Amino acid sequence: MAAETARAGAAAAHWLAYVTTLPTEDPAARMLVLRTLESLGCAVMREGVFLLPDTPAARQGLTSLSEHITRIHGSAYLLSVNSLGESQTRQFLGFFDRTHKYNELIKTVEGLKAGFGVSDPVSIMRLLNKHKREYEIISTLDFFPSESKARAARALSEVEQAAHALMFPKAQKTSGTVDTTGKQYFRRVWATRKPVWADQLASAWLIRRFIDPEATLVWLDKNQECPAHAVGFAFAGATFCNSKDKVTFEELLASFKLDQNTGLARIGTLIHALNAGETKLAEAAGVQTLLQGAIRRTSGEDQLLAETEMTFDLLYEAYFEPPPEQ
Repeated sequence: MAAETARAGAAAAHWLAYVTTLPTEDPAARMLVLRTLESLGCAVMREGVFLLPDTPAARQGLTSLSEHITRIHGSAYLLSVNSLGESQTRQFLGFFDRTHKYNELIKTVEGLKAGFGVSDPVSIMRLLNKHKREYEIISTLDFFPSESKARAARALSEVEQAAHALMFPKAQKTSGTVDTTGKQYFRRVWATRKPVWADQLASAWLIRRFIDPEATLVWLDKNQECPAHAVGFAFAGATFCNSKDKVTFEELLASFKLDQNTGLARIGTLIHALNAGETKLAEAAGVQTLLQGAIRRTSGEDQLLAETEMTFDLLYEAYFEPPPEQ
Protein backbone atom coordinates (compact mmCIF):
# COMPACT_ATOMS: atom_id res chain seq x y z
CA MET A 1 0.00 0.00 0.00
CA ALA A 2 2.87 2.36 0.82
CA ALA A 3 4.48 1.58 -2.54
CA GLU A 4 1.21 2.35 -4.33
CA THR A 5 0.94 5.65 -2.46
CA ALA A 6 4.51 6.53 -3.40
CA ARG A 7 3.90 5.77 -7.08
CA ALA A 8 0.67 7.76 -7.05
CA GLY A 9 2.41 10.64 -5.28
CA ALA A 10 5.09 10.75 -7.93
CA ALA A 11 2.40 10.90 -10.61
CA ALA A 12 0.50 13.61 -8.71
CA ALA A 13 3.14 16.30 -8.59
CA HIS A 14 0.96 18.86 -10.38
CA TRP A 15 -2.68 19.74 -9.91
CA LEU A 16 -5.31 22.04 -11.35
CA ALA A 17 -7.47 24.15 -9.04
CA TYR A 18 -10.68 25.42 -10.59
CA VAL A 19 -12.40 28.37 -8.91
CA THR A 20 -15.80 29.35 -10.22
CA THR A 21 -18.76 31.56 -9.38
CA LEU A 22 -22.02 30.65 -11.07
CA PRO A 23 -25.09 32.80 -11.68
CA THR A 24 -27.87 32.17 -9.15
CA GLU A 25 -30.80 33.16 -11.36
CA ASP A 26 -30.53 30.13 -13.65
CA PRO A 27 -30.62 26.84 -11.66
CA ALA A 28 -30.61 24.74 -14.82
CA ALA A 29 -27.40 26.37 -16.05
CA ARG A 30 -25.76 25.88 -12.64
CA MET A 31 -26.72 22.20 -12.62
CA LEU A 32 -25.30 21.69 -16.11
CA VAL A 33 -21.94 23.14 -15.01
CA LEU A 34 -21.85 21.04 -11.84
CA ARG A 35 -22.67 17.88 -13.76
CA THR A 36 -19.93 18.68 -16.25
CA LEU A 37 -17.43 19.08 -13.42
CA GLU A 38 -18.59 15.74 -12.01
CA SER A 39 -18.22 14.06 -15.41
CA LEU A 40 -14.63 15.33 -15.60
CA GLY A 41 -13.92 13.68 -12.26
CA CYS A 42 -13.36 16.89 -10.28
CA ALA A 43 -13.05 16.66 -6.53
CA VAL A 44 -14.93 19.27 -4.48
CA MET A 45 -12.61 21.07 -2.05
CA ARG A 46 -15.23 23.59 -0.97
CA GLU A 47 -18.13 25.40 -2.62
CA GLY A 48 -16.91 26.79 -5.94
CA VAL A 49 -13.42 25.24 -5.66
CA PHE A 50 -12.57 22.02 -7.48
CA LEU A 51 -9.43 19.92 -7.95
CA LEU A 52 -8.12 17.74 -10.75
CA PRO A 53 -4.76 16.17 -11.60
CA ASP A 54 -2.97 18.34 -14.17
CA THR A 55 -3.38 16.48 -17.47
CA PRO A 56 -3.90 17.72 -21.05
CA ALA A 57 -7.42 16.29 -21.07
CA ALA A 58 -8.30 18.03 -17.79
CA ARG A 59 -6.93 21.35 -19.04
CA GLN A 60 -8.88 21.07 -22.28
CA GLY A 61 -12.12 20.14 -20.53
CA LEU A 62 -11.91 22.91 -17.94
CA THR A 63 -10.89 25.51 -20.52
CA SER A 64 -13.93 24.68 -22.64
CA LEU A 65 -16.14 24.81 -19.54
CA SER A 66 -14.73 28.25 -18.66
CA GLU A 67 -15.86 29.58 -22.02
CA HIS A 68 -19.37 28.28 -21.35
CA ILE A 69 -19.42 29.79 -17.83
CA THR A 70 -18.41 33.17 -19.25
CA ARG A 71 -21.29 33.01 -21.73
CA ILE A 72 -23.80 32.47 -18.91
CA HIS A 73 -22.31 35.46 -17.00
CA GLY A 74 -20.36 33.51 -14.42
CA SER A 75 -16.64 33.53 -13.69
CA ALA A 76 -14.02 30.77 -13.71
CA TYR A 77 -10.27 30.66 -12.95
CA LEU A 78 -8.00 27.75 -13.80
CA LEU A 79 -4.92 27.62 -11.58
CA SER A 80 -1.89 25.35 -11.68
CA VAL A 81 -0.87 24.33 -8.14
CA ASN A 82 1.56 22.00 -6.39
CA SER A 83 0.84 20.10 -3.21
CA LEU A 84 2.98 21.13 -0.22
CA GLY A 85 4.74 18.00 0.94
CA GLU A 86 3.79 14.36 1.35
CA SER A 87 0.95 14.97 3.78
CA GLN A 88 -0.94 17.27 1.43
CA THR A 89 -0.24 14.96 -1.51
CA ARG A 90 -1.89 12.11 0.39
CA GLN A 91 -4.81 14.40 1.18
CA PHE A 92 -5.20 15.33 -2.50
CA LEU A 93 -4.92 11.69 -3.56
CA GLY A 94 -7.64 10.79 -1.07
CA PHE A 95 -10.08 12.97 -3.01
CA PHE A 96 -9.65 10.61 -5.98
CA ASP A 97 -9.61 7.26 -4.20
CA ARG A 98 -12.06 4.97 -6.07
CA THR A 99 -11.44 1.94 -3.83
CA HIS A 100 -14.90 2.10 -2.23
CA LYS A 101 -16.62 2.16 -5.63
CA TYR A 102 -14.55 -0.76 -6.88
CA ASN A 103 -15.27 -2.76 -3.71
CA GLU A 104 -19.01 -2.16 -4.05
CA LEU A 105 -18.83 -3.26 -7.68
CA ILE A 106 -16.88 -6.40 -6.74
CA LYS A 107 -19.48 -7.29 -4.09
CA THR A 108 -22.30 -6.87 -6.62
CA VAL A 109 -20.53 -8.87 -9.31
CA GLU A 110 -19.64 -11.68 -6.89
CA GLY A 111 -23.31 -11.75 -5.90
CA LEU A 112 -24.23 -12.80 -9.44
CA LYS A 113 -22.70 -16.21 -8.69
CA ALA A 114 -25.67 -16.97 -6.43
CA GLY A 115 -27.78 -17.16 -9.57
CA PHE A 116 -25.61 -19.80 -11.26
CA GLY A 117 -27.74 -22.86 -11.93
CA VAL A 118 -30.87 -20.99 -10.85
CA SER A 119 -31.24 -17.91 -13.05
CA ASP A 120 -31.14 -17.82 -16.83
CA PRO A 121 -27.47 -17.40 -17.87
CA VAL A 122 -28.50 -14.82 -20.47
CA SER A 123 -30.08 -12.69 -17.73
CA ILE A 124 -26.88 -13.00 -15.69
CA MET A 125 -24.83 -11.95 -18.71
CA ARG A 126 -27.05 -8.91 -19.30
CA LEU A 127 -26.60 -7.81 -15.68
CA LEU A 128 -22.88 -8.41 -15.98
CA ASN A 129 -22.69 -6.18 -19.06
CA LYS A 130 -24.36 -3.42 -17.04
CA HIS A 131 -21.69 -3.82 -14.35
CA LYS A 132 -18.96 -3.80 -16.99
CA ARG A 133 -20.22 -0.40 -18.13
CA GLU A 134 -20.16 0.77 -14.49
CA TYR A 135 -16.54 -0.40 -14.27
CA GLU A 136 -15.67 1.57 -17.40
CA ILE A 137 -17.23 4.72 -15.94
CA ILE A 138 -15.30 4.34 -12.67
CA SER A 139 -12.01 3.52 -14.36
CA THR A 140 -12.33 6.45 -16.79
CA LEU A 141 -12.23 8.79 -13.78
CA ASP A 142 -9.65 6.74 -11.88
CA PHE A 143 -6.58 8.91 -12.31
CA PHE A 144 -4.38 6.84 -9.96
CA PRO A 145 -5.24 3.14 -10.55
CA SER A 146 -4.65 0.79 -7.64
CA GLU A 147 -4.97 -2.90 -6.82
CA SER A 148 -8.71 -2.43 -6.27
CA LYS A 149 -9.12 -1.66 -9.98
CA ALA A 150 -7.26 -4.84 -10.91
CA ARG A 151 -9.39 -6.87 -8.46
CA ALA A 152 -12.59 -5.49 -9.98
CA ALA A 153 -11.37 -6.36 -13.49
CA ARG A 154 -10.54 -9.91 -12.35
CA ALA A 155 -13.94 -10.33 -10.69
CA LEU A 156 -15.72 -9.24 -13.87
CA SER A 157 -13.59 -11.54 -16.02
CA GLU A 158 -14.10 -14.58 -13.77
CA VAL A 159 -17.88 -14.18 -13.58
CA GLU A 160 -18.08 -13.53 -17.32
CA GLN A 161 -16.17 -16.74 -18.07
CA ALA A 162 -18.39 -18.72 -15.70
CA ALA A 163 -21.59 -17.26 -17.18
CA HIS A 164 -20.32 -17.95 -20.70
CA ALA A 165 -19.66 -21.57 -19.73
CA LEU A 166 -23.26 -21.88 -18.51
CA MET A 167 -24.55 -20.43 -21.76
CA PHE A 168 -22.41 -22.67 -23.94
CA PRO A 169 -22.02 -25.98 -22.03
CA LYS A 170 -19.13 -28.19 -23.20
CA ALA A 171 -21.06 -31.38 -22.47
CA GLN A 172 -23.85 -30.43 -24.84
CA LYS A 173 -24.63 -32.34 -28.02
CA THR A 174 -22.51 -31.84 -31.11
CA SER A 175 -23.84 -29.04 -33.29
CA GLY A 176 -26.47 -30.01 -35.84
CA THR A 177 -26.89 -33.64 -34.71
CA VAL A 178 -30.66 -33.47 -34.04
CA ASP A 179 -32.44 -35.75 -36.52
CA THR A 180 -34.77 -33.50 -38.49
CA THR A 181 -35.51 -36.07 -41.16
CA GLY A 182 -37.19 -38.81 -39.14
CA LYS A 183 -39.43 -36.48 -37.12
CA GLN A 184 -42.13 -34.21 -38.36
CA TYR A 185 -41.51 -30.61 -37.36
CA PHE A 186 -44.71 -29.25 -38.87
CA ARG A 187 -47.78 -27.92 -37.07
CA ARG A 188 -46.03 -28.64 -33.80
CA VAL A 189 -46.13 -26.96 -30.41
CA TRP A 190 -42.77 -25.23 -29.78
CA ALA A 191 -41.98 -24.25 -26.18
CA THR A 192 -39.36 -22.01 -24.63
CA ARG A 193 -38.84 -20.49 -21.20
CA LYS A 194 -39.37 -16.97 -19.89
CA PRO A 195 -37.86 -14.43 -19.60
CA VAL A 196 -37.40 -14.23 -23.35
CA TRP A 197 -34.57 -12.34 -24.98
CA ALA A 198 -32.78 -12.17 -28.32
CA ASP A 199 -32.16 -15.91 -28.85
CA GLN A 200 -35.68 -17.02 -27.92
CA LEU A 201 -37.31 -14.26 -29.98
CA ALA A 202 -35.13 -14.78 -33.03
CA SER A 203 -35.54 -18.57 -32.82
CA ALA A 204 -39.33 -18.22 -32.60
CA TRP A 205 -39.24 -15.95 -35.66
CA LEU A 206 -37.06 -18.46 -37.52
CA ILE A 207 -39.41 -21.34 -36.65
CA ARG A 208 -42.48 -19.44 -37.83
CA ARG A 209 -40.82 -18.04 -40.97
CA PHE A 210 -38.66 -20.93 -42.23
CA ILE A 211 -39.29 -24.18 -40.31
CA ASP A 212 -42.90 -24.53 -39.16
CA PRO A 213 -45.13 -21.69 -40.44
CA GLU A 214 -48.14 -23.09 -38.54
CA ALA A 215 -46.27 -23.55 -35.27
CA THR A 216 -47.96 -22.93 -31.93
CA LEU A 217 -45.61 -21.16 -29.53
CA VAL A 218 -45.75 -21.73 -25.78
CA TRP A 219 -43.93 -19.55 -23.25
CA LEU A 220 -43.09 -21.60 -20.16
CA ASP A 221 -42.62 -20.14 -16.71
CA LYS A 222 -39.18 -20.58 -15.16
CA ASN A 223 -39.82 -23.95 -13.44
CA GLN A 224 -42.70 -25.15 -15.60
CA GLU A 225 -42.21 -28.56 -17.22
CA CYS A 226 -42.07 -28.65 -20.99
CA PRO A 227 -45.12 -30.56 -22.32
CA ALA A 228 -44.23 -34.01 -23.63
CA HIS A 229 -45.74 -33.28 -27.05
CA ALA A 230 -43.89 -29.97 -27.44
CA VAL A 231 -40.56 -29.29 -29.14
CA GLY A 232 -38.44 -27.41 -26.62
CA PHE A 233 -36.01 -24.71 -27.72
CA ALA A 234 -33.61 -22.21 -26.15
CA PHE A 235 -33.35 -23.65 -22.65
CA ALA A 236 -31.11 -26.26 -21.04
CA GLY A 237 -32.17 -29.80 -21.94
CA ALA A 238 -34.43 -28.71 -24.80
CA THR A 239 -34.43 -30.46 -28.18
CA PHE A 240 -32.75 -27.39 -29.64
CA CYS A 241 -30.52 -25.46 -27.26
CA ASN A 242 -27.12 -23.85 -26.94
CA SER A 243 -24.10 -26.00 -27.74
CA LYS A 244 -20.42 -25.46 -27.04
CA ASP A 245 -20.08 -22.63 -29.54
CA LYS A 246 -23.56 -21.87 -30.87
CA VAL A 247 -26.72 -20.26 -29.54
CA THR A 248 -30.06 -21.92 -30.25
CA PHE A 249 -30.74 -19.83 -33.35
CA GLU A 250 -27.47 -21.07 -34.88
CA GLU A 251 -28.29 -24.66 -33.82
CA LEU A 252 -31.63 -24.44 -35.61
CA LEU A 253 -29.89 -23.14 -38.73
CA ALA A 254 -27.46 -26.07 -38.69
CA SER A 255 -30.10 -28.70 -37.90
CA PHE A 256 -32.48 -27.60 -40.67
CA LYS A 257 -29.67 -26.90 -43.15
CA LEU A 258 -30.42 -23.18 -43.21
CA ASP A 259 -26.89 -22.13 -42.31
CA GLN A 260 -25.96 -21.62 -45.99
CA ASN A 261 -28.50 -18.81 -46.19
CA THR A 262 -26.26 -15.74 -45.87
CA GLY A 263 -29.00 -13.53 -44.46
CA LEU A 264 -29.90 -16.00 -41.71
CA ALA A 265 -26.23 -16.68 -40.97
CA ARG A 266 -25.61 -12.97 -40.41
CA ILE A 267 -28.60 -12.74 -38.10
CA GLY A 268 -27.19 -15.75 -36.26
CA THR A 269 -23.89 -13.93 -35.71
CA LEU A 270 -25.82 -10.94 -34.38
CA ILE A 271 -27.94 -13.04 -31.99
CA HIS A 272 -24.83 -14.83 -30.74
CA ALA A 273 -23.24 -11.45 -29.96
CA LEU A 274 -26.35 -10.19 -28.13
CA ASN A 275 -26.73 -13.30 -25.99
CA ALA A 276 -23.02 -13.57 -25.20
CA GLY A 277 -22.78 -9.89 -24.30
CA GLU A 278 -20.24 -9.13 -27.03
CA THR A 279 -20.14 -5.49 -28.12
CA LYS A 280 -17.74 -5.60 -31.08
CA LEU A 281 -20.45 -6.18 -33.68
CA ALA A 282 -21.61 -2.76 -34.88
CA GLU A 283 -25.28 -3.67 -35.41
CA ALA A 284 -25.66 -5.34 -32.00
CA ALA A 285 -26.22 -2.14 -30.02
CA GLY A 286 -28.94 -0.92 -32.40
CA VAL A 287 -30.83 -4.21 -32.40
CA GLN A 288 -30.51 -4.44 -28.61
CA THR A 289 -32.13 -1.00 -28.31
CA LEU A 290 -34.99 -2.08 -30.60
CA LEU A 291 -35.61 -5.26 -28.60
CA GLN A 292 -35.51 -3.40 -25.28
CA GLY A 293 -37.99 -0.87 -26.65
CA ALA A 294 -40.30 -3.67 -27.79
CA ILE A 295 -40.17 -5.25 -24.32
CA ARG A 296 -41.21 -1.94 -22.74
CA ARG A 297 -44.03 -1.37 -25.23
CA THR A 298 -45.63 -4.81 -25.06
CA SER A 299 -47.53 -6.61 -22.32
CA GLY A 300 -47.01 -10.28 -23.16
CA GLU A 301 -44.77 -12.70 -25.04
CA ASP A 302 -47.13 -13.15 -28.03
CA GLN A 303 -47.37 -9.41 -28.47
CA LEU A 304 -43.61 -9.07 -28.00
CA LEU A 305 -42.92 -11.66 -30.70
CA ALA A 306 -45.29 -9.92 -33.11
CA GLU A 307 -43.43 -6.67 -32.48
CA THR A 308 -39.94 -8.12 -32.86
CA GLU A 309 -40.81 -10.24 -35.91
CA MET A 310 -40.87 -6.99 -37.88
CA THR A 311 -37.31 -6.24 -36.71
CA PHE A 312 -36.05 -9.66 -37.82
CA ASP A 313 -37.93 -9.39 -41.12
CA LEU A 314 -36.18 -6.08 -41.83
CA LEU A 315 -32.80 -7.50 -40.84
CA TYR A 316 -33.33 -10.46 -43.15
CA GLU A 317 -34.29 -8.22 -46.05
CA ALA A 318 -31.18 -6.12 -45.44
CA TYR A 319 -28.84 -9.11 -45.14
CA PHE A 320 -30.27 -11.43 -47.77
CA GLU A 321 -28.12 -11.99 -50.83
CA PRO A 322 -29.99 -13.59 -53.75
CA PRO A 323 -28.12 -16.36 -55.59
CA PRO A 324 -26.25 -15.19 -58.70
CA GLU A 325 -28.16 -15.49 -61.94
CA GLN A 326 -27.13 -18.44 -64.09
